[in-house]
Amino acid sequence: MNPKTHLYLLWTSTDMITAEKMVFMYAENALIYGWWKKVTLIIWGGPAKLADENAAVRGMIAKAQEAGVHVSACKACADQLGVTAALEEQGIEVKYWGAPLTDILKREETLLTI
Repeated sequence: MNPKTHLYLLWTSTDMITAEKMVFMYAENALIYGWWKKVTLIIWGGPAKLADENAAVRGMIAKAQEAGVHVSACKACADQLGVTAALEEQGIEVKYWGAPLTDILKREETLLTI
């Protein structure tokens, strides 16, 4: 059996404590300590606005990217919130995530939703 090595973290909560003490802490440590070979953080909904407006969140995103976390955001959400350009300026991939998320679920990939 081939073990799964890619973790997808779906971040939907705007709670700052959860962002700092779970989302980013786990995403970074998962790569640093080799718990996962690849980590993709998917920003969906309200956190897209945080990623634009909150300096602490921008710093956490940059640190996660430096650790090797792939950060991506839902384009529909980013467009509706008016933050697409700001996210792209941070090196965040912005794309439509509905179909890819459905594929992740159907393939029974490892998805952690926060």
